[in-house]
Amino acid sequence: MTISTEERNQVAKNYVEEVFATIQKRNPNENEFHQAVKEIFDSLVPVFAKHPKYMESGILERISEPERLITFRVPWVDDNGKVHVNRGFRVQFNSAIGPYKGGLRFHPSVNASIIKFLGFEQIFKNSLTGQPIGGGKGGSDFDPKGKSDNEIMRFTQSFMTELCKYIGPDADVPAGDIGVGAREVGYMFGQYKRIRGGYEAGVLTGKGLGYGGSLGRTEATGYGTVYFVQEMLKDAGSSFEGSTVVVSGSGNVSTYAIEKAQSLGAKVVACSDSGGYVYDPNGINLATVKQIKEVERKRISEYVNVHPHAEYHEGCTGIWSIPCDIALPCATQNEINEESAKLLVANGVKAVGEGANMPSTLEAIEVFLTNSVLFGPAKAANAGGVAVSALEMAQNSMRLAWTFEEVDAKLHDIMVNIYKSAVNAANEYGYPGNLVVGANIAGFLKVADAMMAQGVI
Repeated sequence: MTISTEERNQVAKNYVEEVFATIQKRNPNENEFHQAVKEIFDSLVPVFAKHPKYMESGILERISEPERLITFRVPWVDDNGKVHVNRGFRVQFNSAIGPYKGGLRFHPSVNASIIKFLGFEQIFKNSLTGQPIGGGKGGSDFDPKGKSDNEIMRFTQSFMTELCKYIGPDADVPAGDIGVGAREVGYMFGQYKRIRGGYEAGVLTGKGLGYGGSLGRTEATGYGTVYFVQEMLKDAGSSFEGSTVVVSGSGNVSTYAIEKAQSLGAKVVACSDSGGYVYDPNGINLATVKQIKEVERKRISEYVNVHPHAEYHEGCTGIWSIPCDIALPCATQNEINEESAKLLVANGVKAVGEGANMPSTLEAIEVFLTNSVLFGPAKAANAGGVAVSALEMAQNSMRLAWTFEEVDAKLHDIMVNIYKSAVNAANEYGYPGNLVVGANIAGFLKVADAMMAQGVI
């Protein structure tokens, strides 16, 4: 008996809602995880309507349950001899297309819900890169701010002492994320090497250039976000040239998003940190930002001491009140809510590219899409970091080191291909111009097909 398209869609919708209800019941109070799951699930209804085999094989139930969630104690001693205990996490979410791959986040907000949301997103982001890497994520509720180098070292060594039991170049390859940069990766790599008694360069990415790191990795997420937005703008007959840009954050992603946007002719007028934001009508001086954040490790408020014509404002959300053509949220999750999105639209924003992980709430995304704002979702737009991490893994495996130009060219090609994959999937499944749906579907299909081929495991 043949059923109509409407009936197939309803069956698929019922299936998605039923699985989501189970996830909510099984994972109570994990709001960030629920948000990430719902955003992806809603996009997949047309896939299940067109290909019921995925429903029959329980792909959604399996892909939304981590293969492994590891929680562990991290004791360490501060410079005054006081013992502290933090909690460590690693979620190994899906290995259908390759070893688990995803960063480590050190921040007081880290909990199981946030790690699971990040790990779930990572599955599809990694799939979109075209590289053979699965989805994982990890971290700790440790706060590196205000800690000495020795305290950071003692904490990361304790963290790695436990984590090393579960990772490896062909099993799970962590990298950095918020609060975890080259210093932290270096300490963790040293401890891993010390415990394992060998030199497995490919066990961590984001390493220093002198011991297996890749040129271009530092710039990759920020550059990749701009490359993705550049493709969106190009298709719309526009560009960064002459555009006014607001970039939230002032860390690694933000810094290099600013750098690349400026190199393409944009005027970046604002950036921020967790304390507040700086508005410079003359354009952000990137050298000053790098000096403050990378060398002196101080707050962005110091910017106005060097550039007194600029303005510093306490609080982060006000940055979205600044009129701009292009907004690049590169700080943290849910930094743009519905109100901020409406303000951006009212002030004429034309494009939004997510450099951070899930920086726009579901309500904010709806505002952007409803108002025909070009929108590059995080799992597509910020995939450059993990893409170059995979390139670092490849170089480690081959015992080679590519030039910056080689890595940057590969990154550019990857971001262009991610954009095209999202556009094509959106068009094929009836959502032209909706890159949220397109990216979700394109990322899902590759993983789902691999899971189908490997049986019920």
